[in-house]
Amino acid sequence: MNITRTKNILNTIINDDCIKMMEQMEENSIDVIFADPPYNLQLGDGLIRPDNTVVSGVFEEWDSFDSLAAYDDYTRRWMKAARRVLKEDGSIWVIGSYHNIFRVGYILQDLGFWILNDIIWNKTNPMPNFKGTRFTNAHETLIWASKSPKSKYKFNYEAMKALNDDTQMRSDWQIPLCTGKERIKGEDGAKVHPTQKPEALLYRVLMSSSDVGDVVLDPFFGTGTTGAVAKKIGRNFIGIERDATYVKAAQARIDAVERIADNEGLEFSVKKKQPRIPFGTVVERGLLSAGDVLYDVKGNKSATIRSDGTLIVDGEGGSIHQVGARLQNLPACNGWTYWHFEDKNKKLICIDELREQVRSEIYPT
Repeated sequence: MNITRTKNILNTIINDDCIKMMEQMEENSIDVIFADPPYNLQLGDGLIRPDNTVVSGVFEEWDSFDSLAAYDDYTRRWMKAARRVLKEDGSIWVIGSYHNIFRVGYILQDLGFWILNDIIWNKTNPMPNFKGTRFTNAHETLIWASKSPKSKYKFNYEAMKALNDDTQMRSDWQIPLCTGKERIKGEDGAKVHPTQKPEALLYRVLMSSSDVGDVVLDPFFGTGTTGAVAKKIGRNFIGIERDATYVKAAQARIDAVERIADNEGLEFSVKKKQPRIPFGTVVERGLLSAGDVLYDVKGNKSATIRSDGTLIVDGEGGSIHQVGARLQNLPACNGWTYWHFEDKNKKLICIDELREQVRSEIYPT
């Protein structure tokens, strides 16, 4: 089998079967995979709105499987091929609905992937349930997984926090369906692809889990949302799509996208890794002394500092982190933010301020 080198197919759309192509691609060469596979909706008769117009559903051949077993077999084969090309520290996103996402998650775990999060995409403008027989289906689920529990996957926490008004990004995303000018339509005015995803969704996916210059693979490329967003924010993409009509629309769409030209514009918030300062250094430098008492923020719990920089409570010793965790009955604790000391005015001050003081003295900028 001829191996296709990743560098030779960067920023291209391959009009072929994704399993076949991934089996021919270079192993361990992809940073992030975004997969929007068939949902196996198994729709019966078309839906009719109250005004007697027909709802444009998903009736394409690519979404039709003879049985759940056939769908599971297909899912396992494309995931196995995807796992082969994913780097050891890469990650994969798979999106689905209640029709398929539970089967997808099961097979992901069977193949050795390690699930990091499930993201709920809440559609702010969902299609109503016209028959009134069920709840309105207003969300889809994305599973984000690393290749193994030991993978050092990328997560741009600070960038996500910045996107969310300096608040930690949650796992429920409020994003509308793809509509208006973003929707790709043919010459007849009809939408080209029935399940085109909004660019805002892919923007968040790629910003959270990839860096500028990374390679993103979309094995179910459709009309190219992944490629359009990747190009815009400086990622490389590889798209695989077997439907020539979708490929044509995707290529035209991506050709029209302008990459952010300014390198500064491509930069994003990253927490700078600070030099490690042991708590013992604070004690060595005399900012706190053996025998001093530390308190939690409310002053309800306390521990005594020992000469080696550990703490002791009721005869049991340990680091600032271990003792803090033990007092709270938690598996872990950041002792730097948990513990406080009393200043001369009996005001409680976080010991992290002392760490920053020492850090600035040892590593002046």
